[in-house]
Amino acid sequence: MNLKESFLQSIDSLNRNRVRSGLTMLGIMWGLVTVVLLLSYGKSLGNTVLQGFLGIGDNVIMLWGGQTSMQSGGERSGQKIKLRDGDMEAIRDALPFLKAVSRETDDGFSVKYGPKAVTIQSKAIDLPYGDMRKLDVETGRFFEAADFTDRRQVVIFGPHAANKLFSGYPPVGEVVQIEGQPFTVIGVLRNKIQDSSNNGPDNENIFVPFQAMRTLRNQRDPDSIVFEPSSADMHLQAVQAVRSVLAERHHFDPKDTKALGVWDTVEDSASLRQFSVALQVLLGIIGAMTLAVGGVGVMNIMLVSVTERTREIGLLKALGARRRDIRRQFLLEAVTLTFLAGLVGMVVAVIVAHLIPPMPLYSEMYKTANHEGDIILSASGSVMLTSFVILALVGIVSGLLPAMRAARMDPVVALHHE
Repeated sequence: MNLKESFLQSIDSLNRNRVRSGLTMLGIMWGLVTVVLLLSYGKSLGNTVLQGFLGIGDNVIMLWGGQTSMQSGGERSGQKIKLRDGDMEAIRDALPFLKAVSRETDDGFSVKYGPKAVTIQSKAIDLPYGDMRKLDVETGRFFEAADFTDRRQVVIFGPHAANKLFSGYPPVGEVVQIEGQPFTVIGVLRNKIQDSSNNGPDNENIFVPFQAMRTLRNQRDPDSIVFEPSSADMHLQAVQAVRSVLAERHHFDPKDTKALGVWDTVEDSASLRQFSVALQVLLGIIGAMTLAVGGVGVMNIMLVSVTERTREIGLLKALGARRRDIRRQFLLEAVTLTFLAGLVGMVVAVIVAHLIPPMPLYSEMYKTANHEGDIILSASGSVMLTSFVILALVGIVSGLLPAMRAARMDPVVALHHE
């Protein structure tokens, strides 16, 4: 008996018991819809949380001064390490494999426009900082090289910071007083989702060229240094290389992990990705258990079918059918029943996922448009493929026991079955 004949017989067998087959298929359909929705939810939640974290930038590493815990070069442990003017240039010149390096200061400035004065969190930065930290300008422009070389007093506002001072009035081109010094607003950043920061979200900050700190606070030393390795795989080597450069300049042991504080967002994002995968696996297991309930129904109907067709099995064996032929026939019937229900279930799952509205996560917090940052269920290709694999396993396992039972029947006993 070839595969085509076996398949047609499977369809005929299921068609003879339409009500029973339909109710069994309903359990499979419900289980598959559950699997698809749970996997879609887990994937969307994981991706949205990761997107929120990566709002700070891709492959960004931040470094600041700490306190030594090891003796080095005649210096006792416990010495405070403070970053100095020239550290960023030394790192940039010594480590050409770094994609970008920038200084950074974190402070709160008094900013005045007309009669209104507010205190806004502020960062003084270098030019490469914008690309590293995903500072995309919505109106106006970002800093250019001439802003730094000509020591222009210009400022860029985060969208929430701009609204705080200007109350909706277009700020680009206006002159504000920062710590009593005139600065021209050249741009406003695009509103972005950022669930991680070292001194408040970029939406809430203003940004000035690093050289402006000499005017504002007579400050030349950075509070921290931000850098990006040429590839994410090199983040550990990059941290160690930067530590070695600064260890030589500040006279501490490069193995002293306490001498400098480091925030490696590459490592943290990898942990978040592992969390996302673990969440999808957990939800997939829960969905598979629901689908397994439908599989029990398939196994039950196939066991009943084996009992009802005992004489047929005995006759087939008497006519020369081998055990594997009988086993294949009943296994194919179980798989056919499972997959027919699965196809309908996938269509229903796609429709249901489309009908479920976005579930709020970040949109309300960050006032985003078009549900950006919300959990949106989508039956993607990877979700459907995973669901298909789970469905296949359920179909095979559900049909295997009845198929083996049918194949082991004694033909003489089966022919005498009433």
